[in-house]
Amino acid sequence: MKHNVAGKRLGRNTAHRAALRKNFTVSVIKHERVITTLAKAKALRPFVEKMITLARSSDQKTKLHRIRRAVSFLQDKDAVRKLFEVIGPRFANRAGGYTRIMRMADYRIGDGGTKVVFELLENTVLEQKIKSAEAAALTKDAEEVASAGKA
Repeated sequence: MKHNVAGKRLGRNTAHRAALRKNFTVSVIKHERVITTLAKAKALRPFVEKMITLARSSDQKTKLHRIRRAVSFLQDKDAVRKLFEVIGPRFANRAGGYTRIMRMADYRIGDGGTKVVFELLENTVLEQKIKSAEAAALTKDAEEVASAGKA
């Protein structure tokens, strides 16, 4: 029987797991969308959600304490700034469940692990990329029409 077993080991030692937790959480906060394996996504989802819950509170008395807790876990001031200024307010009215895990059709080469897209809900980074790609396509079409009119 496996009594008192908390969390998955993910084939890593303790220090490597701690680094994985920190790096994964920072990546999700910075990029809002990460491609990883199903096992990692399921094991690390609680840590990402706890960081977002830490940032979404509007209590000004404990704000400095919450920022310091986030800095001690993430060890990346840019990620903490984005967490408290952008991501926290975005989920201020949501009671939990800030992330989504979507399975991809293909598998990892090498070990055949299931690949997933781990992303924040209401993903603004992806929307901005789509808008910039559409704007670039429109300007390219306009340039082609203008150059065709000159010829």
